[in-house]
Amino acid sequence: MNLLRDSSVALVHQLMDQMQENASVGVAVCPPSVYLHDVGAALRGSSIALGAQNVYHAAEGAYTGEVSCGMLLDLGCQYVILGHSERRAIFGESDADVNQKLHAVLKSGLKPIVCIGETLAQREAGETQKVVRSQCTHSLAGLSPEQMAETVLAYEPVWAIGTGKTATPAQAEEVHADIRDLLSTIFGKAVADKVVIQYGGSVKADNAHELLSQPNIDGALVGGAALKADSFLAIVQAAGKIQK
Repeated sequence: MNLLRDSSVALVHQLMDQMQENASVGVAVCPPSVYLHDVGAALRGSSIALGAQNVYHAAEGAYTGEVSCGMLLDLGCQYVILGHSERRAIFGESDADVNQKLHAVLKSGLKPIVCIGETLAQREAGETQKVVRSQCTHSLAGLSPEQMAETVLAYEPVWAIGTGKTATPAQAEEVHADIRDLLSTIFGKAVADKVVIQYGGSVKADNAHELLSQPNIDGALVGGAALKADSFLAIVQAAGKIQK
């Protein structure tokens, strides 16, 4: 819940002006829903995709204040974030809620970015693997291998979001590798190898290259550093230098 309309549009114009040098990197921006129309209009014809921060599972009806998949598609969205830790912690969204939304999103043709991650208390208690595997299993319940291949995952340790703390590349890679191992068990290795698993949690210009160089980290879900063009472009540039 940052920026206003003019600053949101100005930001994407700055990104577009310099994105040509990094054509190999897939980039999407996810502004607040009230600015999706204006940001989408600004992005038209560019390589940057448009995404939303949340969606409701129902196609239509008496759900005051909510936004449907059809509405997001109507505005030109290609992606939607589901189950962000703030949605889970502040608004009480459960794995079951995320799963219900995920099935609606996949049915609509939007590409979901499903967030998972443990709190500081859970990490300190040695429960990271248990928590993350449980969130994956329940949030992704009922997906076919084909649907899983179309789903992006984002591991975001809650203790590293907006705190300035970042999981070390080794810590992040360990969790990413375990997630891929779980996906391989459920959906098969071929599907697991295709799934994009992003890291989110205080990703910045000075740590992006080392994080994104890890074998099982396929991208970044960027928060605060995406609010300024220079810092976001530095992360995109870091990604562009990595060969996998």
